[in-house]
Amino acid sequence: MTQAAPVRPILAVTMGDPSGIGPEILVKSLSKAQAYALCRPLAVGSISALRRIIGILGAGVGVREAEPESAAYTLGAIDVFDPWHENLSRVPFKQISVEGGRSSAEAVIAATRLAMDRRVDAIVTGPIHKEAINLAGYHYAGHTELLADLTKSPGARMLLVAPTLRVIHNSTHVSLREAIERVTTERVLHCIRLLHDALVLMGFERPRIAVNGLNPHAGEHGLFGTEDREQILPAIEAARAAGLDVSGPEPADTVYNKAVNGRFDGIVAMYHDQGHVAVKLAGFFDGVNVSLGLPIIRTSVDHGTAYGRAGEGRAREDSLDAAIALAAKMAAALRPAPVTAGA
Repeated sequence: MTQAAPVRPILAVTMGDPSGIGPEILVKSLSKAQAYALCRPLAVGSISALRRIIGILGAGVGVREAEPESAAYTLGAIDVFDPWHENLSRVPFKQISVEGGRSSAEAVIAATRLAMDRRVDAIVTGPIHKEAINLAGYHYAGHTELLADLTKSPGARMLLVAPTLRVIHNSTHVSLREAIERVTTERVLHCIRLLHDALVLMGFERPRIAVNGLNPHAGEHGLFGTEDREQILPAIEAARAAGLDVSGPEPADTVYNKAVNGRFDGIVAMYHDQGHVAVKLAGFFDGVNVSLGLPIIRTSVDHGTAYGRAGEGRAREDSLDAAIALAAKMAAALRPAPVTAGA
């Protein structure tokens, strides 16, 4: 028996807010041969909004309505899943709108359902605007919270990926006071396990993980706080007892430099800015946001709607390119290799 060529995974790629750069970067990414070499991309969003931006860009591609099972997935015509058929060609660029918030949230919901029904292998999400989706009646702090609710996954966490750095966050969109309260042994151990499993899907056979301390110098043996030794260290010890390669608590002012230089494959950050600042320095334009702890694979661009650049043709698609590539890699790692008869 011999292994056949791998089957490219189907990725549902949401358009994002039509008032922002989402449609533009989607068209630019899905106009490249590299996307089709890695996966079978299915845009999820408004055909009318995509046609508008294609006209503005003068892009040499078309769009065609499709279902995951019947799409052609060939370069030159973007397959679009658009069950709403809403005309969004006149939604204004550069400003918050109910239409933009509603359509971007509904695209995420539709893509998630496709993934939960196993009609697609993973989802890749374009940028949404938190105020716009809330204005439209979707009361979530962002993608992660919406996806956690849709999939009934209260343990979902955010992982940011740059070319040389991968960081999961114990907490994200909460106050610093609440972030400190969320530093518990159970939560930190959960993050370590999620990060380990994600790194394996990314190709790290035995991931080396560093866990940040919470306080300066990881507490300096209790001099600057006790959370590091009382909450974080027990999680690290439990992970080590389970056979994982985990170090820490590591001072946050030095560990990111070590990771960028190859000492660690991934880091557990204790709160939003502790991880975000480092990752955005390491890869501002080509960073990827990954949701862990969900029953589906989800990656995303690591930037917002950039209303100031919308409709001008100046948006960079690097982050979406990277998000598509990473989702394809993770989805392919979960697929059994096809087998054909032969010697």
